Amino acid sequence: MKLHLLDVAIIVLYLLSTIFIGLWYRKKARENKESYMLGGKSLPWYKLGLSDASDMFDISGTMWMVSLCFVYGMKSIWIPWLWPVFNQVFLMMYLSRWLRRSNAATGAEWLETRFGKTGPGVTGSNVVVIAFALLSCFGFLAYGFIGLGKFIEIFIPWDLVKVYVPFSVAPQYVPHVYGIIFTLFAMFYSIIGGMHSIVLGDMIKYGIMTVACVWIGFIAAGKLNGSHLNVPDGWYSPFFGKNLGLSWTGIIDEVNNKIKADGYSLFGLFFMMMTFKGFFAAVAGPAPNYDMQKILSTRSPEEASKMSGFVNIILLPIRYSLIVSLTILGLLFYHQMDLKDAHGAIDFERILPAVINNFLPVGLVGLLLAGLLGAFMSTFSGTMNAAQAYIVNDIYLKYINPKASTKKIITANYLVGVFVVAVGVILGFFVKDVNSVLQWIVSALYGGYIASNVLKWHWWRFNANGFFYGMLSGILSAMIFSLIIPSVELLYWFPVLFAISLAGSIIGSYATAPTDVAVLRSFYTTVRPWGFWGPVKAMVLESDPSFAPNKNFKLNMFNVVIGTITQCCLTILPMYLILAQKTSLIVTVAILVVTITILKKTWWDKLKDY
Repeated sequence: MKLHLLDVAIIVLYLLSTIFIGLWYRKKARENKESYMLGGKSLPWYKLGLSDASDMFDISGTMWMVSLCFVYGMKSIWIPWLWPVFNQVFLMMYLSRWLRRSNAATGAEWLETRFGKTGPGVTGSNVVVIAFALLSCFGFLAYGFIGLGKFIEIFIPWDLVKVYVPFSVAPQYVPHVYGIIFTLFAMFYSIIGGMHSIVLGDMIKYGIMTVACVWIGFIAAGKLNGSHLNVPDGWYSPFFGKNLGLSWTGIIDEVNNKIKADGYSLFGLFFMMMTFKGFFAAVAGPAPNYDMQKILSTRSPEEASKMSGFVNIILLPIRYSLIVSLTILGLLFYHQMDLKDAHGAIDFERILPAVINNFLPVGLVGLLLAGLLGAFMSTFSGTMNAAQAYIVNDIYLKYINPKASTKKIITANYLVGVFVVAVGVILGFFVKDVNSVLQWIVSALYGGYIASNVLKWHWWRFNANGFFYGMLSGILSAMIFSLIIPSVELLYWFPVLFAISLAGSIIGSYATAPTDVAVLRSFYTTVRPWGFWGPVKAMVLESDPSFAPNKNFKLNMFNVVIGTITQCCLTILPMYLILAQKTSLIVTVAILVVTITILKKTWWDKLKDY
């Protein structure tokens, strides 16, 4: 173990601060359901945006992205489009406003504003969205849990610990033991303090990570000065053709096996499929997780848009400065690191902890470890809060005890929080690695989610029955596909998943009567979506000729394109800066200046008009 006393002190101080935060906000969180789940809808957009960005700055994803940057260089900026990362641009431009106008507490409660409280398929639509939310939350909890364990194992080898514990652990389960220990800290402050403590914890963690990322950026740039990165031709370019065009032969031959295992050799086809899926996933709106909860917690629709935009600015430059810095140090000192896992195979996801453990100074190691532990806790606590909201708000209060007192609601949240964490931990024992669960979430599970959630915003005839059958057919197909198709191939089956879910949505909608007219009118006039709302629009205008329909489709889509370009520039800017690629850096800054100027006029100045 190479941690020094100062590093340990920083980590312990951070962990103790999380306990203090939970206790500090305990009374505030117990005021009522809204205070616990949504922070009373009183938190300003920039705090929620910073918190949301912190939730996305997770330890498992960062380990994965460092391995991608190491292998694929600048081309690695496209692979997170699997999520897709540009969904934040769609949220920023219009979808966050649409969602926040509902005044709902969860995605399931939002469905009542779209389909009503009674009628064919309403109960089924609530059940299926709750099931999806919980499946995705449990998946993300397992994803974060296994990543944290792999990370800690490198810093605290089990050989040093096992003499102090009264039980033995098989080597493959050592990460799970570490995961359980640090999960308990995240569970405590988020269960006790609710959304208020989650946001404050995220802000502290972000401050720590910012200092650490800037510090490590200077170290990486200094080490690179006068040195040469031994990388293949094309590594510095984000552009690509039909094939990836990177050959590590004679440099680090094992990387070629990684590229083959990832299935990204035909990069052009991979990119097209990823973008196709990503567009529809983004148009569908946020999945029912921590991102949606933060949007619903904002004070107004305008602040919801600002929050989503702020996430890009606050997250990408800092996160990618860390990613490229660790990549540079990993490339410079590759042959001095041990990247083998318990089975003796090279695991490129171990680059991040290996670099921290071997090549960073005392103090910075403690800051970075505290920040990355906080990153895990942010993602874990935000996801757990979302799962709690669905179980308590949409199951307990709706079907079990609708008249529960505030005390009973808070107690239910405590019990549900413990249950959610326990399930996430148990699932973590069945996860092989970070990438496998990631592929299952983004390629299979979300593939079944998209069609129904695109239609719910944009087609008036889509009803609760259609939502239920579209989601059910999509999710069941996704589960079956994930069992019979290798995870690296799931993305290429997305059109089939989408078609099955779309068919279920359309058939289910036409099999029953349309949604009640009063519900449709209320939704259309409150949310003001664009799309195929002709009959409802005509009814609204007939009774209220002064109503102004949403005619911003073209402007919204224009802003999405400009926003996506801006997002890519924010991603690649710190990479070019630390790699000292001067010409590319100047071009990137110039594009940023132009796109930000455009968005100031076409988005920020028009927020009140949308």
